[in-house]
Amino acid sequence: MSNINEQKQAHQLTGHPWLVLTTVMVGTLLIGLDRTVVNLALPKIISDFSISVSTAAWIATAYIISNAIFVPVFGKLGDLFGNRIIYFWSFIGFIGVSVLAGLSWNFSSLVFFRILQGLVGAAVYPTAMSLIAKSFSDTKARAQALGIWSSSFAVSAVIGPLLGGYLIDNFSWRWIFFVNLPIGIAGLIMTILFLPHDRPGERGTFDWFGAILLSGAISSMVLVVDRGQDWGWFSLASNLCYVGTVVFCALIYRWEMRHTHPIIDFKLFRNPVIVSVLVVSFISFGGMMGAMLLLPVFAQTFLHYTATQSGYLFVPMALALPIFAPLGAWLANSFNPRYTVSFGMALGALGLYQLIHLDPAMTSLNFIMPLTLFGAGLGLGMAPLTNAATTAVPLNEVGMSSGLLNLTRNIGGAFGIAIFSTILANTTNVNVLMVAQNSHVLGVTPAIQALAAQLIILKAEILSYGVVFGYAAAAMFIGGLIALFFLQTTMNGTDIPPEVLAEAQIGG
Repeated sequence: MSNINEQKQAHQLTGHPWLVLTTVMVGTLLIGLDRTVVNLALPKIISDFSISVSTAAWIATAYIISNAIFVPVFGKLGDLFGNRIIYFWSFIGFIGVSVLAGLSWNFSSLVFFRILQGLVGAAVYPTAMSLIAKSFSDTKARAQALGIWSSSFAVSAVIGPLLGGYLIDNFSWRWIFFVNLPIGIAGLIMTILFLPHDRPGERGTFDWFGAILLSGAISSMVLVVDRGQDWGWFSLASNLCYVGTVVFCALIYRWEMRHTHPIIDFKLFRNPVIVSVLVVSFISFGGMMGAMLLLPVFAQTFLHYTATQSGYLFVPMALALPIFAPLGAWLANSFNPRYTVSFGMALGALGLYQLIHLDPAMTSLNFIMPLTLFGAGLGLGMAPLTNAATTAVPLNEVGMSSGLLNLTRNIGGAFGIAIFSTILANTTNVNVLMVAQNSHVLGVTPAIQALAAQLIILKAEILSYGVVFGYAAAAMFIGGLIALFFLQTTMNGTDIPPEVLAEAQIGG
């Protein structure tokens, strides 16, 4: 009994749990804002640096690859050396690099600083999840806290266009980076005051070679997913990335199975909870990120909204998420979480489905109900998934588990964006022929013929956006069905290995 009490004391943190939650939410919002706002600034950056659209895409690609690589790395570092120290120094690094990105003197320097931003920002998500999991010893309170925290990730995707659009329209694209300074300083002060110091624990040898192999696998995969449409999915560059992904994945599996402190413990994939959470998260985030990318593009292209106005469309979603995320956590504690996740995914799918009939005559009022349902569904579904990923492993592996979850979400989002962008392009080509065949042009003058061609392309593009939102809705619905029939949870404790149950009893 005394041994259990000592372990329990070692796992508990000294900070007030709700202050810890508030502190890490500031960091989560800051990193999330930075990810979502940069795409709005691309037109101004293209103009200032005189670059092409395809070249400018590397601003986002560089960040995505760097971030995806280091999320699991920092998750493991947090488990080995303490979450507070990793969170603290990464926060300082993110603030400094953000200022440097705002001062970029050419395109190459901006891409370099975006790589660094992705690197230091990657530490926030896994360490934040681990800090929350270790701060709340009561499982119900932990679930609610993780529900609130998980909503901050999605809320950042909504606030980003609002804040970023205003800064870009009224100041300069550089201010989307400079604004991180005051917010970051406030978050840093909270980190110093409210995050408790790490307790001494087991210190293993960090798997540097495993990290290099993991970097190769993720870089190859994310690179082809992000750039494959421009290169061609079966081009030489894409094929090299496919081969690189397979080779690096095989090497990392062989290496990690032999390492005493692996970055990714493949034994986690024997845990039915972790596997089912990763599958549902991959599919649902693919649908979410694909939809979130295309809606502002549609608003600015066909409704002629400014960046700020397109951001206002997401206000209903921003209001629904913080309300329904704690509700999702509460329902998951009262009923089997698979029902909450499934219903949430279905509700989100219904919201997206209502956008299949997009029209240039639409007003902002037409988006209120679809995006409210979408936000409510995400809130209900994300909280139980996040909680399941942290309660299904021992507390000393929460960082690894959360890093794996966020890596899966990142890759799922990248796949969603790539797949839906490809569907949009291919569907537009098909629709141009269909609309042209069913159109009658009353006039033969060159001016009339040119105008008719423009209108045909416009109609084809609008129809294509509706098709893409239909696919996004289908992806969310499929994620809900998988959750309903296959999602494993810790509710009854029957699916969790005995060693994990022992750790859960120590932590609770």
